[in-house]
Amino acid sequence: MLFTGLFLLGITQVSQAQTQINNSGFEDWENVGSATEEPLEWNSFKTASGSLIAFASQQIKRSSVVRPGSSGSYSCLIWSKAINIGVVIVANGNVTTGQINMGSSTATDPSNYNITHTSQPAFSEPLGVLPDSISFWVRFKPSNASGTDSGRMRAVIHDTYDYRDPNTSDVNAASHLVAEATKHFATTNDQWVRYSTPFYSGPASSPDYILVTFTTNKLQGGGSGGDSLYIDDMSLIYNGAGISNIDKSENFFAYTDANNLNINLVLDKPTTSEIAVYNIFGQLVYKTQINAQTIKHQIGMDQFNSGIYIVSVITGDNQRYSQKISVK
Repeated sequence: MLFTGLFLLGITQVSQAQTQINNSGFEDWENVGSATEEPLEWNSFKTASGSLIAFASQQIKRSSVVRPGSSGSYSCLIWSKAINIGVVIVANGNVTTGQINMGSSTATDPSNYNITHTSQPAFSEPLGVLPDSISFWVRFKPSNASGTDSGRMRAVIHDTYDYRDPNTSDVNAASHLVAEATKHFATTNDQWVRYSTPFYSGPASSPDYILVTFTTNKLQGGGSGGDSLYIDDMSLIYNGAGISNIDKSENFFAYTDANNLNINLVLDKPTTSEIAVYNIFGQLVYKTQINAQTIKHQIGMDQFNSGIYIVSVITGDNQRYSQKISVK
């Protein structure tokens, strides 16, 4: 019984130690009430760089509009704005853990991007671990009558490199990508909606930093002046560490035999599913993708040491299944 208690205590400690993005609930702000108001650890146009910073305007503020059930008091509100710089352009609302670079009046010009400056703590977000997915709450309202525009969240995990989003002008960026997650979302009809999207792996392996960006439109310069986006309660999800919160389904079953770890899952329709296996410390030890409606996947037992593991499956339509197994 003593061993069991210590083991469960260890699980709880691992779960509580999950790394999160600083000020992910947007509770802490500086210069509130002024044109330079920003959430701590985040940046907008007022702290931008580039040749057009003279045209930077306030497009962010602290809001007391929070999602139902939130334990916090504030959210982040960003909005788009029509700006006259000789020609009228739409500047999307933009908030990032890096720094905005305003390099051109042409929205799609490669000199317009957000960037992690790894040497500058004010414009970088160290990470050091690899989460499984990212979740967040938003309340999005496009100003056009049809409401067809989409907001955007993009999170890029990368090694020690000054990574840009978008990175169209940087041919070396792709080799520094560890994982990425992107979510486009339509109008939420004046309601708060929670979204969650998985990280997909890149070629790099050292998750040193994360660059997170929220914008009022998925396209640079897209949308209309007055699009508004509230953001709140963002969270990095580590399926491997959540051993006390295992999702179960009669359609999902994982087990071991003498030779293999066997994973069986029956879905409603064919889709691409991501299979991942984590050890007791939340570290990823195996990952693959399978496109099928019925999954019968085997992993050789020679890939695992003795211990407790979590088998996780995330489907293309964001259904999640997980099960704890023991390898002896």
